[in-house]
Amino acid sequence: MATERETVLTGANVVLPTGTVPNGRVAVAGRRIAADAPAGARAVDVSGHWLVPGFVDVHNHGGGGASFSGTAEDALTAIRTHRAHGTTTLVASTVTDEMDLLVRQAGLLSELAEQGEIAGIHFEGPFISPCRKGAHSEGLLRDPDPAEVRKLIDAARGKAKMVTLATELPGGIDSVRLLAEHGVIAAVGHTDAGYEQTVQAIDAGATVATHLFNAMPALNHRAPGPIAALLQDERVTVELINDGVHLHPAALQLAFRHAGAHRVAFITDAMDAAGTGDGRYMLGPLEVEVSEGVARLVEGGSIAGSTLTQDRAFQRAVTVDKLSVEDAVAALSATPARLLGLSDRVGSLEPGKDADLVLLDADFALKGVMRQGEWVVAPQLP
Repeated sequence: MATERETVLTGANVVLPTGTVPNGRVAVAGRRIAADAPAGARAVDVSGHWLVPGFVDVHNHGGGGASFSGTAEDALTAIRTHRAHGTTTLVASTVTDEMDLLVRQAGLLSELAEQGEIAGIHFEGPFISPCRKGAHSEGLLRDPDPAEVRKLIDAARGKAKMVTLATELPGGIDSVRLLAEHGVIAAVGHTDAGYEQTVQAIDAGATVATHLFNAMPALNHRAPGPIAALLQDERVTVELINDGVHLHPAALQLAFRHAGAHRVAFITDAMDAAGTGDGRYMLGPLEVEVSEGVARLVEGGSIAGSTLTQDRAFQRAVTVDKLSVEDAVAALSATPARLLGLSDRVGSLEPGKDADLVLLDADFALKGVMRQGEWVVAPQLP
């Protein structure tokens, strides 16, 4: 006999790894996608809609008025906010702070990872360049001493997924090697490195560009800098913030055409205001003013993360940037899932994987979200 979690969604454009299937169907049995519909499963007609995999965000600082630098309840508020916008797999990002506070936060977030609420922890700072600090407190920055990097990894109890470093700083290359040895992603970001220095970091094991183009030297024909090195190397996945603020559409197109969707991971880099509204917020120890959806530091005016949610990034990708739906799915789901080593569970609509999916209407507006077989946002269908 079918349970409430045995469902067949029919009639949608279903985006699979092999392409889009018109008038397709997705069967759900318990927490997983099933190859065939369970006997007696409830049929839900979603004709005229798109079914895509749940979104995977590898760089997210918060949302719903709360951040991953706060309490466990703050973290859960941020998680729920982004789930309601289609992000079914999320890595919690910290910001630069005192080392003892980051160690304590790593312990708190690792518990949420152990409970399955998040997919791991990303440490953005304090091992970044004061020349490219963005919305990080300069007085708290430090060189990437491998011993201190190891301290954060240990505090995360196996749940550290990524560390962003300015690899040109003293200890940077050794820290990249340390991270690679421990199975943690070394990401080049908030960096003032040149082209050759970035190539050295990639050869040492760095595999991600933290929000490519932002917080790094611009591409120059005589001094190509980190952007050229990160784009040209097939070993590197490049993060892009597709909110219309951080990147000109031509820069996004450049990255896609050069790296391809298999190497692009759309991220939110979201802060507290994501999913809420304008006002004043805190990003770590720094005050942020959000006006018309754009977050900037009160002091200095630097862009301070984003108010982006992944459903908006998807909609913009296909309606404004004119990416194919399949490429947008790759950048929002398949590529980041593979980066995290989770592609056996999430990132595509295939039998045996978690029943994580997003329902979009014909205009690519979010209409439903399912995570592990349960509706987070139940579709309101005629």
